[in-house]
Amino acid sequence: MSFRTRAARWLREPLLHFALIGAALFGLYSLRAPVDQESRTITITAPQINAMAAEWASGWNRAPSPAEIDRLIRDYVKDEVYTREAKRLGLDRDDAVVRRRMRLRMEFLATDAAEDRTPTTAELQDWLSQHAADYAQGAAQSFDQVYLGGSKADAAAIAAQLAAGADPASVGVRTSLPTHVDKADDLAIENDFGTGFAAAIAALPLNRWSPPVESGLGWHLVRVTARVPGHAPALASVRRAVENDWRAAYRSTAEAKAYQALLDGYTIQIQKPE
Repeated sequence: MSFRTRAARWLREPLLHFALIGAALFGLYSLRAPVDQESRTITITAPQINAMAAEWASGWNRAPSPAEIDRLIRDYVKDEVYTREAKRLGLDRDDAVVRRRMRLRMEFLATDAAEDRTPTTAELQDWLSQHAADYAQGAAQSFDQVYLGGSKADAAAIAAQLAAGADPASVGVRTSLPTHVDKADDLAIENDFGTGFAAAIAALPLNRWSPPVESGLGWHLVRVTARVPGHAPALASVRRAVENDWRAAYRSTAEAKAYQALLDGYTIQIQKPE
């Protein structure tokens, strides 16, 4: 095989193309930005190695061998090298997935301290007092309902039949929904009729057929026959739920404050499209 033939075959090798492209990109970046010597130093501390070993052990139920620790370190270095070089080439700038992950990491840092915050009993009691309706126990409603379907066009005619004494089960659109509901709490009502229905009928007068009321399933005529008011529970009986809600609100507030502190250091310019 002649030298020219061997050279032509070598020039068609994909590995050569990859190497040339990599060299070109590296050379282009070197021209565009000065080298930050500190960013080219990868330091792996003993606590980091211990953390790698602990994570590995949690998955394999045994401590890693020296050779396995060496592999973990090599993988870490490879990740770090590729990550830094990708950032130098700007590959993270227009990647929505990378941006989202970085945002989530920042939000975690902003709320991490809030996770360790333990509310006092006084704070929880204050939260319960301010949101008593969310934890009320024992509230229930009894009512009759006639299902109208997806349209309320026949509401007036059906209301007239009900006013004349018609059995609610004999009018309206046939459905598997119960015609009469007895002493159901809000959760049970909304499981059957959809979110917001319990609150909507809570505002109706007793023992009178209502105008059409919308649910997640369509329209209904409703007659509330009884209400049992709820009572505010003692903190001890709902402490876990109150603390979970308090912590979620505290975490949200902490994240909002941290973001605002960062945002204050930026000038935002928005050029709206014409």
